[in-house]
Amino acid sequence: MRNTKHSIRAAAKEASHERIVSVAARAIRRSGYDGTGVADIMKEAGLTHGAFYAHFPSREAMLAEAAGRACTESASAAANAVASVPSGQALAAMLRAYLSPEHVAHAEMGCPLAALGSETPRQAAEVRRVTTRHVKEMIDLVARQSPDWGQPGAHERALVTVATMVGTLLLARAVDEPALSASLCEAALKHLAPA
Repeated sequence: MRNTKHSIRAAAKEASHERIVSVAARAIRRSGYDGTGVADIMKEAGLTHGAFYAHFPSREAMLAEAAGRACTESASAAANAVASVPSGQALAAMLRAYLSPEHVAHAEMGCPLAALGSETPRQAAEVRRVTTRHVKEMIDLVARQSPDWGQPGAHERALVTVATMVGTLLLARAVDEPALSASLCEAALKHLAPA
């Protein structure tokens, strides 16, 4: 009986932890690292502020885990875009999904690199490590779509492609003119994935 109660409590704590991380992953993309407070996260997760330290040793630890979740979600979306089409069309499909009006409009569910890139250099080392790992994964995913994958040229093109993707998304979200936002994405697509 005692093990059953312990298992139920452990499962409840794990579910609460997952809820906090999920809420925080959306919040950091929506409001930035500096705009994401522990009290707000806990409230949105339906938990008390005091329960926070039962899950994380610090705010930085929560931010690192939230950044990891955001990166995992973003990488999964990119991998799904690649997997849903024939290999010769994979890069173009990924680029169209990444630079789509939907992705531009929904920062809270999108790429954390575009949403948080300018704040990341001022974050704790563990947050920067998570970001670095995600950048490398994105570069590798893009490079693997190249017909000459494994060659230096493929890696270099992937570096430029990822930098252009992220920069374009950041600018498309930053401007207050929908036509300019769309033009930025269309121009990047034209140069990165010609028809």
